[in-house]
Amino acid sequence: MKPILYLLLLAAVACKRSSEKPPVTPADLTDKVLTSNLSFPWEIVWGPDDHIWVTERGGKISRINPTNGNVIPLLTINDVAAQGEGGLLGMALHPDFSSTPQVFVAYNYNNAGLYREKIVRYSYSNGNLSNATILLDNLLAAANHNGCRLAFGPDKKLYITTGDAQQGANSQNMGVLNGKVLRINTDGSIPADNPFPGSAIWSIGHRNAQGLVFGNNLLYSSEHGPNNDDEVNIIQKGRNYGWPTVQGFCNTSSEQSFCNANQVAEPIKAWTPTIAVSGMDLYNHDLIPQWKNSLLLCTLKGSTLFQLQLGSNNISIDATNEFYANKYGRLRDVCISPAGKVYLCTSNGSNDKIIEISKAAGK
Repeated sequence: MKPILYLLLLAAVACKRSSEKPPVTPADLTDKVLTSNLSFPWEIVWGPDDHIWVTERGGKISRINPTNGNVIPLLTINDVAAQGEGGLLGMALHPDFSSTPQVFVAYNYNNAGLYREKIVRYSYSNGNLSNATILLDNLLAAANHNGCRLAFGPDKKLYITTGDAQQGANSQNMGVLNGKVLRINTDGSIPADNPFPGSAIWSIGHRNAQGLVFGNNLLYSSEHGPNNDDEVNIIQKGRNYGWPTVQGFCNTSSEQSFCNANQVAEPIKAWTPTIAVSGMDLYNHDLIPQWKNSLLLCTLKGSTLFQLQLGSNNISIDATNEFYANKYGRLRDVCISPAGKVYLCTSNGSNDKIIEISKAAGK
């Protein structure tokens, strides 16, 4: 080999090596029960007060001190009707909570004998929730398939998942708000830049999405399939996600025809048989480096925490790892502290728990 070519080859190799990221040294993990004796906790949120805010399906909203596990009751909503998998579900705190201390919740209730769902805003002050204001009301509800996860976007709009209320046709029906992802202002009004003028609908064709998180300037969602095709989706403005005609990917002839005609967005991950995907959050901390830029996904039937390692483009999943399989039972939701600790809540219905996951001491 000529000297000049040899030097160029060495330079290229050196350049490639210098651009490669050093290998990650995995942290050893430790897990413990932070608190117990909860009943079907559904949402856990890390609050700006450095407490974990939690809803329980029977109607309770509480704060949990992460240093000692003490549960501090805030409110029991009297008109919550816990039926089947329904009851008090999603919760989100106003993104400017210090100046606008508002709490948003979704729950099921009985309206003249009909099972329904609504979104309600509360004001928080001195350990109390008051001034209940209904933002959306009279959504269809059922014993199953109610959604209903809440999340604020970088635009400070409230995003809401609704289930199809066990009627698959609702998901493609623009006349009802079920089987959708919704987007509203904090006063319940419709943002002017929503894709369908005058409508809260942001996307359609959903069955029962119970995970919702913003990260990497994207909106990720997890969604229950029937007996097949649990999904993780990236939610896009105005898009159709196919249910009930499409389950998972567009991989049958009838699905492909519908997908082409309706510009269906396919999932970035699907599971068959189903694992009952539920709450989800994005991990992007240094405390547990092997989980960095991963979706952490709770599963009910699977009773497992899934780590979904995102690719460099953040729109693909490069690896899947499983943790705590069957150790704590059904897992409903996950939240992450600013320090990088991870918290899970179980959904077993008897002596439910909040679990803390952290880096093992001295490791």
